[in-house]
Amino acid sequence: MSAEFELTRNITIGQYLPTASVVHRLDPRFKLGAFVILILAIAICDTYVGNLFALAICIWMFQISKIPLHYGISGIKPAIPFIIILAIMQLLFYGEVVNGGTVYLKYGFITITSESVRLVIVSAMRFVEVIFLSSVLTLSTSTTELTHGMERLLGPLEKVKFPVHAFALIITIAVRFVPTFAMEMEKMMKAQASRGADFGTGEWWRIIQRTKDMFPIIIPLFNVALSRAEDLILAMEARCYTPGAARTRYTQYKAVGKDYVALIASVVISAIMLAIPW
Repeated sequence: MSAEFELTRNITIGQYLPTASVVHRLDPRFKLGAFVILILAIAICDTYVGNLFALAICIWMFQISKIPLHYGISGIKPAIPFIIILAIMQLLFYGEVVNGGTVYLKYGFITITSESVRLVIVSAMRFVEVIFLSSVLTLSTSTTELTHGMERLLGPLEKVKFPVHAFALIITIAVRFVPTFAMEMEKMMKAQASRGADFGTGEWWRIIQRTKDMFPIIIPLFNVALSRAEDLILAMEARCYTPGAARTRYTQYKAVGKDYVALIASVVISAIMLAIPW
């Protein structure tokens, strides 16, 4: 069977790779806080050098996490069509000319400027950096740790009656089900391909055709999603789970020096990234 159907190879978000690195051993509260700070800095940074610096940091984080870089690269593949479409739209329709900018092409309502080219490059780099950071976070943090860390970070919102536990549980379940749905979709595509269906594999530029070919998979995938959700509900009810009830915590986290160092390092890296002028 063609490697084009191996969807689970290209899904890194929601999977866990235990390597016992220093990143794996960080307190999930501080780890989530550090990654949120870095992602916010990437979203704000709009310079070439700043994003190159962020990309170098992302690659370095794969090394200290002892996670092979190809895991992050494989996570970019599913986002390539979206990145291409977004780049074309920004390149052709942005059209803003700032002081000292250059107009490369103007034809009707289509205007390609130096600012639109810069926006395309920076946006593509942002996508890659966010995917890399998300991959490192989920590959180095188990689902249970993600839930506990998110719940503790959002704990102060309970004072304003925000359902912190329910929100953290929903986000965690959604992240965890990403590789599950990829696996189910892979099975369906292989079953359809064995019956002669054509998904346009091997020709990534046929984005519209491949999208049309995926429509027969949508309804069965929704049926599987609903079935999985029902099984999860039954499992939670069998364990006497009660939404909104007061809950005790078996796992108690205690921050140590390396957790504070990681948080401070994320702030320093973000400041350097945003301070680079060019």
